[in-house]
Amino acid sequence: MSRDKQGKKQIRQFMKFALVGVSNTLVSEVIYAVLVFFKMHYLPASFFGFSLSVLNAYYWSSRYVFQKAENQERIWWKVLAKTYLAYLWGYLVSAALLIFWMEIMGIEKWMEPLGKWFQGHGLERLDAQFCGNVAAAGLNLLITVPMNYLVNKYWAYGQKKDKSAHP
Repeated sequence: MSRDKQGKKQIRQFMKFALVGVSNTLVSEVIYAVLVFFKMHYLPASFFGFSLSVLNAYYWSSRYVFQKAENQERIWWKVLAKTYLAYLWGYLVSAALLIFWMEIMGIEKWMEPLGKWFQGHGLERLDAQFCGNVAAAGLNLLITVPMNYLVNKYWAYGQKKDKSAHP
């Protein structure tokens, strides 16, 4: 395959991963936001969102992004385990960053004007703490999304060379 075609294939694959990533993010962030809305601590809420979003990632990445080659064998549970392990790195980075944003930087202080605006409009539960939780999770995506793509592409779904083609 020419370099130009290979480059276009890589770009298409990244775009597909990005689309799957948007759905993962929606799954994760909606679960996270709902749980922190109901006053669950941000770390367990993050874990629940992470766990369900990885199942979503596995399903769509296996079927849509990283299709196996005709001669490639994949054992579903091994790929699922690798997918969880691949995303675990992103989760651990995200959890560390959540602690940084919430405990060290006190991001909820930055969100006080927004929280007061929501409360002034009858949305009492959308306080500065809630807004800080959501903002911190959103900031983390700038780091974890590219990291997850690379780990998934080259490890969880990595294609092995066809040994029969090269004696």
